Amino acid sequence: MPPIQLLIKPVSGTCNLKCSYCFYCDEMEKREKANYGFMSEGMLETAVKETLRYARGRCGFAFQGGEPTLAGLPFYRKLLEFQEKYNTNKVSVTNAIQTNGYGITREWAQFLAENHFLVGVSLDGTKYTHDAYRRTPQGEGTFARIMDGIALLEKHHAEFNILTVVNRRTAQAVSKLYSFYQKHGWRYLQFIPCLDPMGEEPGEREYSLTPKMYGEFLCRLFDLWYEDLKKGKQPYIRLFENYIAILMGYEAEACDQRGCCSVQYVTEADGSVYACDFYVTDEFYLGRFGENSLEEMRRKGEELGFDGRERAGQEACLGCPCYRLCRGGCRRHWSRGRNYFCPGFRAFFQACLQECLRLPKSCNPECTRGCKGARMSCIIWDLLV
Repeated sequence: MPPIQLLIKPVSGTCNLKCSYCFYCDEMEKREKANYGFMSEGMLETAVKETLRYARGRCGFAFQGGEPTLAGLPFYRKLLEFQEKYNTNKVSVTNAIQTNGYGITREWAQFLAENHFLVGVSLDGTKYTHDAYRRTPQGEGTFARIMDGIALLEKHHAEFNILTVVNRRTAQAVSKLYSFYQKHGWRYLQFIPCLDPMGEEPGEREYSLTPKMYGEFLCRLFDLWYEDLKKGKQPYIRLFENYIAILMGYEAEACDQRGCCSVQYVTEADGSVYACDFYVTDEFYLGRFGENSLEEMRRKGEELGFDGRERAGQEACLGCPCYRLCRGGCRRHWSRGRNYFCPGFRAFFQACLQECLRLPKSCNPECTRGCKGARMSCIIWDLLV
């Protein structure tokens, strides 16, 4: 019985924003029942009880949406009560919440800080890039209100990171975006490539991210990050930190950088469980809390290909020198036999990580390959020595 992480959608896809590129709105439209409403207190109790009974060592509860703050503070106070009541195995319990920040109040900020929730706030850079696609249902921009929410989190010392969707606008404004985050002193950043709707030809939407844009974005972001690294003040950028881990012989923490899919136990508001947040559709249904055990759901997920092994269909990648780092990327990005963003990744690796791809572990300080201390191979050498 391993450590386990539950990703709960307590209000299903209900949201106070209407973001143009919302992948979950697309998923909801592709299943028989679109919205499962709000999770009941009874279902929350059942999910917490069964998960803590199954877990060993560590257990994480993460909340996402839709917009999970719409469940209200009483819901999360009950969560803490149930965790205290049912943690008979004395596992280490962590809580996290992914929010658009629109509903963060003083009470929310205090609660999240006092109870040690890790908060992910969705922000797409400056007002120009953020308000392009992250708007209210009435079409109003949300940037100012979300900045107010972040200020409250900072005031009450809540631990948070910034999650930015790399779309057509943000990809072309990476320098301004990075400078803006730097100005505010935000140290923990994630950059997530935008998803096009399931079944559509990628790259056709107004907000779509193309492989060329993504490659150029990663190259510029890396250069900005490396300049700060040399000054000893680089932010934590999840993507780059995972590449460093891989090059140092560790397993990547991010699933899309491990080359395999495992069951994520994504839990809808009615207690239904799915294999992955990018596949909360009827064909990836694993079971339901109160009706099926977590072990049964795990086995069902393995039958659907979420078994922690290298994904079938990646054989074409095995001879590519970049595969050592990219590992084929996210399953949702695969189209026509390869990762849609493959050309972008290759451009990034060749520009910024080429020396690492040639070397088994790290750069030799006597090397004459031309990176001149400005690329990832030399970063790895510095870390090792």
